[in-house]
Amino acid sequence: MPRRALVVDDELEVCEFVRGILVANGLEALTLTSSTEASAYLRKEKFSVAMFDFRMPTPDGLELTRRARDSGFNQRTPIIVVSDDQSTAVTALAFSAGASFFLYKPIDKTRLLKLIRATQGAIEHERRRFRRVPMRSKVILDFDHYQWIGETIDVSLEGMQVIGPKSLPAGSAVYVYLHLPGMKPIEGLGSVVRVLSDDSMGIQLNQITLAESGRLHEFLLPLIFREGQRELSVHAPLVV
Repeated sequence: MPRRALVVDDELEVCEFVRGILVANGLEALTLTSSTEASAYLRKEKFSVAMFDFRMPTPDGLELTRRARDSGFNQRTPIIVVSDDQSTAVTALAFSAGASFFLYKPIDKTRLLKLIRATQGAIEHERRRFRRVPMRSKVILDFDHYQWIGETIDVSLEGMQVIGPKSLPAGSAVYVYLHLPGMKPIEGLGSVVRVLSDDSMGIQLNQITLAESGRLHEFLLPLIFREGQRELSVHAPLVV
């Protein structure tokens, strides 16, 4: 899974400047001048890092930060808020909204790179949480006195994509029984976060016990690291 940044600023020149820095340092960058469009992306896509301008037409950078923290995908994504206002009140507002870092305008390339490097540990942690491991395993979902039986397409530490009978409505609360090879089913509360087709949907694990989480980590982490190494070998630069 490539590292992908979301950059939102209503000034196109700022977006292009930041995009050039990020791409030159190995990140993909989605740059948007519309904060409304950015809000839609936050609901449906996971980003490695996000950068929001403090002052924009509604929703502004503070509101985008709050929406990211309330979303299923970007609750823990490192967020950099940028502003030309150097008052302590502005920085306090940004951090109270959920920002991870604050950067003053005009944006200094060296300072931006320091912040990006500071997020690398968090980025890698998030990549492991959301990295999907292709896997076909039986899964049972209990939903409103109905038992849905299907199988996984892929599994991550945060959830799974499943296929089976007709999809359940988005937002449905479910009780999950995930049957992994060689172990008793992992159980916990989840929800349908997206419907992909008539018979496929994305399930997020919302609440499982520490013991169940430990079993899932023990099973998946070796596979996740293997997937990570495979990605590195596929995308490694060719030396001639």
